[in-house]
Amino acid sequence: MPDKKISHDGVIASLSEDRVTVKITSYAACTSCHAKGACNMAGSENEKLLHIPVSDPDFRIGEKVRVILSQSLGFRALFLGYVLPFLLVLTVLLAMTAAGSHELVAGLASLAVLVPYYAGLKLMRGKVDRQFSFFVQKT
Repeated sequence: MPDKKISHDGVIASLSEDRVTVKITSYAACTSCHAKGACNMAGSENEKLLHIPVSDPDFRIGEKVRVILSQSLGFRALFLGYVLPFLLVLTVLLAMTAAGSHELVAGLASLAVLVPYYAGLKLMRGKVDRQFSFFVQKT
């Protein structure tokens, strides 16, 4: 079964010899809603810059492109960024509560476990980046 792909349209923001920077604008799902004028959530858009290595930088600044990622890698990113930290917090909270710690101490310790987790993830950025391969395709 072939691996499904996740794709987003973007615009080339900058170029270098071996890398392109693609700007992707993410819009909130409610921006097309007819009641967006009465909602505080409307208009929340988010721009992301992706630095993608390329072997043949045959692109121009301002050119529209499509950024493609394997769906299985998207799930891995979701796991590393959200699921595993949640499981760590929950495990520490339950373990400290079962050990008889005060609720405040257990809660603070369960949140404090996120600091070394995300620091370690940042230190291993190079290894993690090599696992996630984005591809740029002209549209």
